[in-house]
Amino acid sequence: MPVTTATSTIPNHNPIVAFTTPPNYAARLSLLLTLNSYNPLWSPTLIIQPTPSNLTPYLSPHSLHSFSAIAFTSRTAIQSFSDAASDLPQPPLSDAGPTFTLAALGKDSELLDKDFIYKLSGNSGRVRILVPPIATPSSLVSSLGIGDGRKVLCPVPRVVGLDEPPVVPNFLNELWAMDWAPVRVNAYETRWAGARCAEGIVKGIEEGELDAVVFTSSAEVEGLLKSLKEFGLVFEDVRRRCPRLIVAAHGPVTAAGVERLGVKVDVVSSRFDSFEGVVDVLNETLERFKLLD
Repeated sequence: MPVTTATSTIPNHNPIVAFTTPPNYAARLSLLLTLNSYNPLWSPTLIIQPTPSNLTPYLSPHSLHSFSAIAFTSRTAIQSFSDAASDLPQPPLSDAGPTFTLAALGKDSELLDKDFIYKLSGNSGRVRILVPPIATPSSLVSSLGIGDGRKVLCPVPRVVGLDEPPVVPNFLNELWAMDWAPVRVNAYETRWAGARCAEGIVKGIEEGELDAVVFTSSAEVEGLLKSLKEFGLVFEDVRRRCPRLIVAAHGPVTAAGVERLGVKVDVVSSRFDSFEGVVDVLNETLERFKLLD
């Protein structure tokens, strides 16, 4: 389903919810907002560019056999890995050997389907899928358990034009603390979408019609703040012009990163394995406001 862009005409009768999610996640969130009677306003502040060629050197049988697991912390990392594996002459783990773990968060694990597993291991039956009970990098580390010095491949983003959030470095440090030997590989690039990427939100606040904004990562917020500065604004200007604005964060990791950047978060999704959680908490909050009116 196409997302609503900054230039779209938005009706006044339903709440307008802005979101800064990159394109690879935007359609899912836009659909959920629409189904819940919101008018989604997409103002992406990041551009995601997969770099599967960076993964290719790790996908030969000789190289991958030295690893015991791959830890995916994003959907884009899985997609980039799948693209790299599609060009292989044969699955690198197709022969007999020890169990190999693929770990992913929440609904991202749905991409680790039969086709993905076949690309990696053929019919060897070596691969097991690990989905932690809580969709956070820390929970993924806990679910992997003690590493005993084994190697784990970590496909993560290279951040360009913004400061790297602490999520990935903290994740790697937690793996080291659990006696894993993490190997970082830049599976994709996360780039700032440019000086005018906040234009949709700026237009929304000028018209005083913005009811909520949803953030799904702290990097999005840094990109938004950087663009707002180009317009001569800070986030407090958004608050002042839209005093009923609700800032919603997709999970506690995102919320902590957003507040680290100086933006107060009003509501946090407690169920963050999918976007349904943040939309649900938005529904509950707006319903309370209605009761108070």
